[in-house]
Amino acid sequence: MIPTASSDAQDDPAVVLDDVHKRYGETRAVDGVSMTVGRGEFFGLLGPNGAGKTTLVEIMEGQRKADSGTVTVLGTSPWPRNVALLPRLGVQTQTSAFFVRLTAREHLRTMAALYRVDSAAAERTLASVGLTEQGDTRVDDLSGGQRQRLAIASALVHEPELIFLDEPTAALDPQARRALWQVLRDLKGAGRTIVYTTHHLDEAEALCDRVAIMVDGRVAALDSPGRLIAAGSPTTRLLVPVGRMTLAQAQAIPGVDRATEEPDAIVLETLESGRVLVAVDEIAGLQGVRTRTASLEDVYLALTGTPQS
Repeated sequence: MIPTASSDAQDDPAVVLDDVHKRYGETRAVDGVSMTVGRGEFFGLLGPNGAGKTTLVEIMEGQRKADSGTVTVLGTSPWPRNVALLPRLGVQTQTSAFFVRLTAREHLRTMAALYRVDSAAAERTLASVGLTEQGDTRVDDLSGGQRQRLAIASALVHEPELIFLDEPTAALDPQARRALWQVLRDLKGAGRTIVYTTHHLDEAEALCDRVAIMVDGRVAALDSPGRLIAAGSPTTRLLVPVGRMTLAQAQAIPGVDRATEEPDAIVLETLESGRVLVAVDEIAGLQGVRTRTASLEDVYLALTGTPQS
């Protein structure tokens, strides 16, 4: 079980950014970002490649200096490199370094020793990410999904107050990704404060309390996934298997605002799904007809104009 976060200073924000800027030559990587991450919040950063997510996270972690604006992390400034702050942070990156010739257990015990916490913390953390059975397996013999879990465990072994997770489920197969979701839910349930980047919009919708969608260095939208979706298009899409009706028939149905043809379905967009479903039933029957309501992906596409990649 993942230990719960300390209740100390829970009323204070974990992260406060005020008008933060960072440029590389003519490129505005971070362009006036202001936002607050609350204690115990699971906060997602979304956006296309080059939107400024990584630069912003590195500024929060104290790895980069902002050109202007103020940055406060756990009540203090992360820059200049704040050595006293480091033990309070947990950082998992896509290129997390491992002691590959050690076993998973030995690796975590080494990490625990570096943070000057007892070796029992390594065992607890190993269990928390579901790697107890792989504890005696060498790191370089672990699967990709198991290494991702170990990377998260390495960020958790010293029980940090604030955790940064950089695409923790990237490059995992669907089964391994879903298994890791439970680890992330356990972190959330334990009250950890998490700043999290991902390219999986369904994951962000399922896990995050709030998300910020970044475009060209700016925050284009910031709210809970549910509120962002509710504020977006109320359109419902009905997917009718191809061959069951023609595009012309779909376009002629009262209440259909738009009909398009995909390789395996006719897609009907409507604000009157009940009425349109009755008409579809009369023409083609409802077997195999799917209903797709708005999602965080729709909000993302409307803001960025590009699919998440």
